[in-house]
Amino acid sequence: MTLHCYKPGAGLSPILRPSTAELLAGNGPLLIDWVARHGSPVNLIWPEELQRNLAVLRGALRESGVTHAVYYGAKVNKSPGLLSAALRAGAGIDVSSLYELRDARRLGADGAQLVATGPAKTAAFHNELINCNALISVDSPEELEDLIRGLPAGGPVQPVLLRLRPANQAQSRFGMPAAAIRHCLSRIAGEGRLRFDGLHFHLSGYSWESRAQAIREAAGLLSESRAQGFAPRMIDIGGGLPIQYVDQRAYQAHLGAQMPEDYRTGKIPDSFYPYGGELSAAEWLRCLLSAPMADGRSFANYLVHEGLVLGMEPGRALADQAAISVFRVLRVKAVGPDAHVVFVEGSSFSACETWFGSEFLVDPILVPATSPPIAAKSIRGYLAGHSCLDEDVLSNRWLTFPIAPRAGDLLVYANTGGYQMDLLENEFHRHPMPSRLCVVQDVKGQLTLVPDTVGEAQCSAGP
Repeated sequence: MTLHCYKPGAGLSPILRPSTAELLAGNGPLLIDWVARHGSPVNLIWPEELQRNLAVLRGALRESGVTHAVYYGAKVNKSPGLLSAALRAGAGIDVSSLYELRDARRLGADGAQLVATGPAKTAAFHNELINCNALISVDSPEELEDLIRGLPAGGPVQPVLLRLRPANQAQSRFGMPAAAIRHCLSRIAGEGRLRFDGLHFHLSGYSWESRAQAIREAAGLLSESRAQGFAPRMIDIGGGLPIQYVDQRAYQAHLGAQMPEDYRTGKIPDSFYPYGGELSAAEWLRCLLSAPMADGRSFANYLVHEGLVLGMEPGRALADQAAISVFRVLRVKAVGPDAHVVFVEGSSFSACETWFGSEFLVDPILVPATSPPIAAKSIRGYLAGHSCLDEDVLSNRWLTFPIAPRAGDLLVYANTGGYQMDLLENEFHRHPMPSRLCVVQDVKGQLTLVPDTVGEAQCSAGP
């Protein structure tokens, strides 16, 4: 039996990779079976998509002649299949905790493939980073002193970056202003066990212009460091490369037309991720590489002339189109004459934007479990989780479904690999963690699932 999928009439249909669109359009019974076997929600992973995204970014970097080091931001998703895919493709891993470090090491990463950019590193985390000689981004003079105290006598020289807090980010608690950078350089100069490899920053927001401004500030400090005898090799711009979830024109039209009554809360959220942004990650990167430095050279030309490596830690941009999350409908409840709440088996801890006072502005796709009645009518509703919390809402937006969802139907959120699916997941009400599985083809070319576990070689294949 072939079942058709349906999209709510909110105008924010997701951009889908072709094979994902084919799965949703023509394999309803297969999805129903997978959820029956693995529970709701189930997170489906395509690790090879990360490798495709990495290749596109590298293409933009090669065009400019820039030497680069791309580290996958492990915090974006807990999937070991995605970590393994990054390593197989020759990327490094950005680890922000002792546990992310251990996962990467179990998958075969050595210190040369690792950078630690998180601001709140424990002594145990420092110790294991030192033991494998990973690159450490130092967030503050205080962290630098902690790191120095933990360095073993007679050990190898420890490479470090210093994390800059640009002048236009003065309210941020992350990184150091220029004066503190200079202090740390003086401290490193007197400590033979440390090597200054360059500057790092990681800014909020998704503007390449703000990165260009920070780069110009960093360039001045690197010039100062060279005058003091240092030989920095890297500027690390962190992450924040945007991805496109929905069509740009549809997204802008939605933002321009939305009203408070479009939300069950009666309030439009104050901010959204730029789900329908103008630029892809690669286009964004090309804009940054073309940005002018103080002397008029492009950033790319500056890097090449100065012999510097461009470091970066994209997370969401590498997980683009690498996952979907499938929820099973539990029941539909009328809450007014033309208002319903659609309960799903699962919670907003696995679809987290509403917990941040925002909204995932990507419409879910309805996959019926059985052929809908001929006279099926549209309904208007919002989506809620199965917990006892009134705040457990996956979508506060009123969605108009072309046919009424029924118990057993599926609601599929596309492109959930970047933070969305597992940032807040937990076992509230003793519900088990959602299953996470890789979609691959078996020997007959049929789609099947394999566990997304550490060292799972099968996750390297895909449809």
